[in-house]
Amino acid sequence: MLTLSAVIALGLTACGSGSEKAATEDTTAAATTETTTTATDTGWISLFDGTSLNGWHSYGRTEPGKAWIVDSGTIKLNASAKKDYQTQGGGDLVTNDEFENFDLKLEWNISKNGNSGIVFYIHEDTTKYKESWNTGLEMQVLDNNGHSDGKIPKHRAGNLYDLIAANPETVKGPGEWNQAEIVSNKGQLDLYLNGTKVVSTTLWDDNWKKMVAGSKFKDMPDWGTFTKGHIALQDHGNDVWYRNIMIKKL
Repeated sequence: MLTLSAVIALGLTACGSGSEKAATEDTTAAATTETTTTATDTGWISLFDGTSLNGWHSYGRTEPGKAWIVDSGTIKLNASAKKDYQTQGGGDLVTNDEFENFDLKLEWNISKNGNSGIVFYIHEDTTKYKESWNTGLEMQVLDNNGHSDGKIPKHRAGNLYDLIAANPETVKGPGEWNQAEIVSNKGQLDLYLNGTKVVSTTLWDDNWKKMVAGSKFKDMPDWGTFTKGHIALQDHGNDVWYRNIMIKKL
């Protein structure tokens, strides 16, 4: 039961509001934009209750792999046992639900030399697509200075992986929490990292098709074509933590 003082404190907290700074958009970068979520916001859905992996499963399975655990209010991939480029008992951790137009917010913390990602618009048909990234787009999660992908301009943290480099780069290093946001609404895609818009582009138009044709996904005919799909936290064989995962349907 809440005490009267606790209720008052909660009320004062809920009265706070965030601020926004106007941003100029282009297909590769955008200016700083502050984003906040408060207790008074409506329509937000928590995708992680802090105590269980309810609502999630490993790609192509019905339950989460054992390498995905709840650790002190976070979702952690314990990558101590390797399997190819991933983790024994891991696999990408996928939402049970699919999303079309959405605003996704979460925090991530990557291990030293680590690699992971937030994959979205996944079409989970394992008879056709072996991996989540055979269909889904990815916002990169990476130790830029410690992982070899950091040497590739479009593979760095905050990037729309292999398509658009984050500009500016606002990532914090291993052991620090990064706030990520993905807003996809009727073909307009914006990626934010630590309160700054770092990627802005339009999905599924002619320019999009040209970008895909010039990427590593050019031989995957269905990649980046689905307008509704699952969201995944990527198992790339390195320890990673996620928390405060919430989504709003737009």
